[in-house]
Amino acid sequence: MAQLNPPLGRLLKMGLIGGGGAAFIGKVHAVAGKLDHRAEIAAAALSRDLETSRASAAAFGLTPEQAYGGAESLIASMADQLDFVAIATPNYTHAPIALAALNAGLHVICDKPMTTTAKDAQDLIQAVESSNRVFALTHNYTGYPLVRQAKAMVNSGDIGEIIAVRATYTQGWLHAMNPDETPARGAWKSDPELAGPSGALGDIGTHAYNLITHVTNLVPQKLSASIRSYAPVRALDDYGQVNIDFGNDVLGMVNFSQVSHGRLNDLWIEVDGTTGSLIWRQECPNQLEVRRQGESMIQLERHPAGSDLHASARSASRIPPGHPEGFYEAFANIYRAAYDDMLRVAKGESIDHRQTVYPNVYDGADGVRFIDRCLESNRQQSQWIEW
Repeated sequence: MAQLNPPLGRLLKMGLIGGGGAAFIGKVHAVAGKLDHRAEIAAAALSRDLETSRASAAAFGLTPEQAYGGAESLIASMADQLDFVAIATPNYTHAPIALAALNAGLHVICDKPMTTTAKDAQDLIQAVESSNRVFALTHNYTGYPLVRQAKAMVNSGDIGEIIAVRATYTQGWLHAMNPDETPARGAWKSDPELAGPSGALGDIGTHAYNLITHVTNLVPQKLSASIRSYAPVRALDDYGQVNIDFGNDVLGMVNFSQVSHGRLNDLWIEVDGTTGSLIWRQECPNQLEVRRQGESMIQLERHPAGSDLHASARSASRIPPGHPEGFYEAFANIYRAAYDDMLRVAKGESIDHRQTVYPNVYDGADGVRFIDRCLESNRQQSQWIEW
């Protein structure tokens, strides 16, 4: 029988931070982290308040004794019994929690955005490089099999040289009937003290931008951003458009909205090359459109053994074709790749933290820079800003 997680021979031990009460993303981390039966939640700080954390413990299959009040308490008490922490807390807490975990010798899987400041991002890069710990950022859309297929096709030149790329993420949940109200679920995301300097830009605009850079490997040279808040009560943005110059006559566009009526999670990317185009839509994630001028559109479908798919796409699938895979599985693919690197570290190997299957600390810093450059351009009436 094959050994579980060699050379450890056991389940990896997760410390979950965040996710108590009605929080959504912490529960996603809990499911994704355990989906491949390679890890278990050994302890959790589901809230900064100990009683709230204990009250939420049962929902994660934990006893009250496994619950802690805040990340600091969990790390101080359990660092020597954990392999990694998963951070699913408000944006402003990501950096201090991640730094504390890295300094305690733990690997980190962190929700996005990685930090709210460029300085914190650089501090995290230094901590990751000096510790040789895994740092994975859950830009989960990169975990979809057909996003990996799109990346492989771009890398292989299957659609020629890239000439343009567009990504849009459109939601409607912030469009309250009364413009002076913000839905309770989004309250902290509209608070600069908790969310950082951006709203929808940091929440979903970074997903669209990350999807572009992940699939194409393009690096911005300059950008122009127009960002708005269409509700007077909100201190942070809920809509924006960003034009990006990638150099060599390659142009890009990112559009994001949380105030478009009836939209749910309409994220898509289109890459135009000299010989073809690729289109992937998150709400139909098991298909990838390939278009070439004068030919019928080809639709590639997720398939764990598909001979027309790249190995990276096949390996990201778990179940037979025709059964839809989606959000949880994409999240779990990031966890799975991070686990592989954790085991490499356990064997005494070093990791190239720039070249990982999962979004890494450098991708996180790139996302923070994207936010910073967009906000600066918007402050200057959408002038073009050097990257």
